[in-house]
Amino acid sequence: MATKTLRPRASRVARTPRPARATPEPSFYRPDNYLPEESVGYLMRRILTTVSLEVERELEPSGLTNAQWVPLLKLSMGSASTVAELARLCTLDAGGMTRLLDRLETKGLVRRVRSSDDRRVVNLELTDEGRAAAKKIPAVLCGVQNAHMRGFTTEEWQLLKSMLRRILDNALAIQAEREGQQ
Repeated sequence: MATKTLRPRASRVARTPRPARATPEPSFYRPDNYLPEESVGYLMRRILTTVSLEVERELEPSGLTNAQWVPLLKLSMGSASTVAELARLCTLDAGGMTRLLDRLETKGLVRRVRSSDDRRVVNLELTDEGRAAAKKIPAVLCGVQNAHMRGFTTEEWQLLKSMLRRILDNALAIQAEREGQQ
C-alpha cells in the first residue's frame, strides 16, 4: 500500500491546486545568454505598464488615477468592505491605504464608517458619486484590454489566459513554499 505524503495547505491566495514539484524546472533562461527584453517577466511588466497607462488616460476625465480606480472597483464589486480588507487586496500598507482613502473621501467617492460592533474596524461605503464612478470603470477596462488583444482569435485569447493562469499558479506555489519555510 502506497503511503500518501501530506503537503501543507497553500496560503489563502492560491486559487487552484499547486503543480506537482516532481516536474523538473525548465531551463528556458540561462545566465550566459540572458536578454531581459526576451523574458516573460519583462514582457508582462511592459504590457501591464502600457495597459495601466492607457486605463489611467481613459479615466483622466473622471479624475481617477490608477491608484484610485482599483479600490473603487473592488469596493463596488463587494470584494472588500473594510479598510483592512481593501489594504490587503490592494497590497498597500495601512499608511498608504489611509492616504488613498483620504483622497477618495475628499473627492466624495467613499466614506469611512466605524463599526458599531468593533471600534477597531472601519467599514467602507461608496457614496452615490462613488457608485456612479465605479460603474464606468468596467467599460474602460474592457475597451483598453480589447484594444490590446487586437488581432487575437477567441481561441488564442483563451489559450493566453490559460498560460498566464499557469504562470500565476506557479508563482503562488513558490510563494506558498517560501511562506512554509519561514
